[in-house]
Formats: sequence, C-alpha cells, structure tokens
Amino acid sequence: MNNFDEMSESFNLPKAQPCKTDMFGIDENINVDTIDKYLGVNGVAYRDVRFIIDTAKWEQIGGDQNLSFKIDGFKVIPWPLIGTLQHIPVDGAYDGNSLFTVEWDEDGKVADAYPNYEESEEILDDVFPMDQPIILVCGGGGYAGMTREFLGYMGYDLDKIYNAGAGWNYHGNHRVDLIEYTEDGDPIFKLWRADEIQINLDQLTPIE
Repeated sequence: MNNFDEMSESFNLPKAQPCKTDMFGIDENINVDTIDKYLGVNGVAYRDVRFIIDTAKWEQIGGDQNLSFKIDGFKVIPWPLIGTLQHIPVDGAYDGNSLFTVEWDEDGKVADAYPNYEESEEILDDVFPMDQPIILVCGGGGYAGMTREFLGYMGYDLDKIYNAGAGWNYHGNHRVDLIEYTEDGDPIFKLWRADEIQINLDQLTPIE
C-alpha cells in the first residue's frame, strides 16, 4: 500500500555505514530519522524483522511487544524464524525453531551457522535477495543488527545492507497502523496491512 511515488532505479543509496558507537550498528545515513527519503526505491528490499506479536516482553525496556505499526513499503519477516537469537535483556525471548542455527561469539559476531531444513537456503535467497540492497528495521535495532551480521556471514555484501534500527522511534510520514485501540484500550488488529512473509516451519523438511 505504498503512499509515495517510487524512485528511479538510478537513485543511488549511500554505502552502508554502521555507527561505531551504537551497540547495534545502526546506520549513520539510513535510519529511522532519515528513512522517509529512502523509501520506494526500485530494486531495494525493505524488511521489518520483528514478530507481529512477540513473546519477548519488550515493554520491560520501553519497547512494544506488539508490532503496532510498521513503515510503509516494508515486508514483515521475523528474524527469530530465520536464525538463533543472541541473548536479549528481556523475559520471554523466542526459543523455538528457526531456519538456521546460528552460534554467536562473545563479540556478537557469527561463529558458525548451518541450515536446519532442506528449504532453508532457498527461503533465505527469496526473502533476502543477494543482488539487491536490503534495508532492515526492527524495534530497537537488535534484531536488525543480528540479521545484518548473519547475512554478512552468509556472503552478502555488507556495503548494501543497512540496519535502519529502531522502528519504535519512527516519527515520519509513512506510518502504517497494524493495531488500533478502542476508547476502552482494547486492541483492534488490522494485520492485513502487515505484508507479512509467511514461513511455516512445520511444513518444511528437517535436515537429519
């Protein structure tokens, strides 16, 4: 439901430049403060790597457990279904199955990764096209940072992968509400707006 004119394919994105002082490596140039001017670029894959409803209690650190809104043009695909989480500082973090088992070292880098399903690599290629720039967003920057680090390990060009960071802090002009609330505070879910990429792990073929 893009509400903006698509930009020309000739529009050049700046080289990815993770902030060295940010714990998640949110990009210096493309982040939630600047993202509006980088939306609608032909040939760019926009991915919001949050669950629509997360088990992690992000409200413990001032976040939102529900994906109450997203940025227009982003497809939703939860990172925890792609790969193993690093430790996160809230209760209830997802600990179920994922397409890949990812082993993290003490510096937050991928030490090893291997597929859990015969379809894992094909899904990764479809969801995160290797030949396109990829702009990632999540709630606070952590899921997006893990995704970017993993994609780099898998051979992607990190110059073209951007951690746009903390969607919770987005105040631009392309907000798409996925959850609205009644006067009594009851949620009304409008999840057809999410443009979610569906992955049902139960339908895949485990690698023995």
